[in-house]
Amino acid sequence: MTGHLKGEAQSLYEGIRDLPIISPHGHCDPAWFARNEAFANPAELLVIPDHYVFRMLYSQSIPLEDLGIGPAGQAADPRAVFRTFAANWHLFLGTPSRIWMEYVLGKTLGVETALSADTADQIYDRIAERLAQPEFRPRALFERFNIAVLATTDGALDDLAHHAAIHQSGWDGRVIPTFRPDGVLDASDPDFVANLTALETLTGCDLGTYAGYLEALRQRRVFFKAMGATATDHAIEVIHTEWLEDPDAIYHGLRKGTAGPDERRRFYGHMLIKMAQMSVEDGLTMQLHGGSRRNTNARVMQAFGRDKGADIPIAVDWVRGLEALLNRVGNSPDFRLILFTLDETTYARELAPMAGHWPCLRIGPPWWFHDSPAGIARYFDRVVETAGYYNLAGFNDDTRAFLSIPARHDLWRRAVALHLAAQMKKGFFGRADAESLAQALAVDLARDAYGLGR
Repeated sequence: MTGHLKGEAQSLYEGIRDLPIISPHGHCDPAWFARNEAFANPAELLVIPDHYVFRMLYSQSIPLEDLGIGPAGQAADPRAVFRTFAANWHLFLGTPSRIWMEYVLGKTLGVETALSADTADQIYDRIAERLAQPEFRPRALFERFNIAVLATTDGALDDLAHHAAIHQSGWDGRVIPTFRPDGVLDASDPDFVANLTALETLTGCDLGTYAGYLEALRQRRVFFKAMGATATDHAIEVIHTEWLEDPDAIYHGLRKGTAGPDERRRFYGHMLIKMAQMSVEDGLTMQLHGGSRRNTNARVMQAFGRDKGADIPIAVDWVRGLEALLNRVGNSPDFRLILFTLDETTYARELAPMAGHWPCLRIGPPWWFHDSPAGIARYFDRVVETAGYYNLAGFNDDTRAFLSIPARHDLWRRAVALHLAAQMKKGFFGRADAESLAQALAVDLARDAYGLGR
């Protein structure tokens, strides 16, 4: 995928290669752009924040502490972390991580030497030298990458101080928050009760009542939208929505910490519908990430916390799971719901037929294990015939690794060009339609799905 395309594919790719990057969903740290300080070192930039990278290394019995992760890992020498990564570079052969990292090293950082155990120090010094230069600071890279907009993911209790600092700085880079309220919606979160207390303090609402709870959530949505947010984001392992005629009783049990697992599940299913109804009211696009069993390695979770590479795909039922939500708000022209799955078996069986019917639905791009050349090709093959192209949400990079953003979008745009060229060869449409679709898949569908304007 990093090599030369041919014929129509190459021509289509050249037409979209340099378009602005729309990054409407991701996990970059807004502090980078608020402070605009030099990145600390190559390890903290390329290895430590990237769960694609340290997940693979951990699978080969390399301790996470040796990769600078966790409290004990904070004492790790970043040069030693990078050496470990370089010595195990061969582990990434055949993976999209290898493609992205080769792009970052070669095109972004100007490293011409092949990465290996023998060249680790040389490359580390080369990158460190570059990172000290003004043109490699976060805002300069943002502009160099031609990023039109970048969305972060922020908890409901976040004060968005870094976003405020960006606005007040006078810099015109568009970095916007995304409202991620799982911690105050999903009572299976061990901090749920404490989070409600914090939400009450933050908003001044009386969370002793369910009505006060809803008002607090509305206030936070208003605040996030005022700070530039255009979307919310929600994660759920097993897709479930359910309308509760009397949610107050369950809510009071949850607030006291006395509700059982089934009540926690049912309440979260109800609150997803409430979030959808609020999206109808305020226009925020709703994202739902499903089919991921989170933090499956109990030892890693206990020692290092969440999001350390142990999320695994599971089978899900989108049709029955979303039935309650869709039959309340799915026909609304003022609602947009983007669905992401790690269970790619549902693309043709469920998601494409659903998006091909419900006005509110868009299918998100291949996520995590499937945002690869083969995964993107499978995605198009499974969704286009039933959902078409215009019920897709374009592309987002969903990354914590800032420098990989251009690489990920470039891989997507190459895959788009290959797919459209193949469709032309089959006689499904001609050159003009292919060019229009290429533009849409690279930029316009994401702008539309996330309400980002042109």
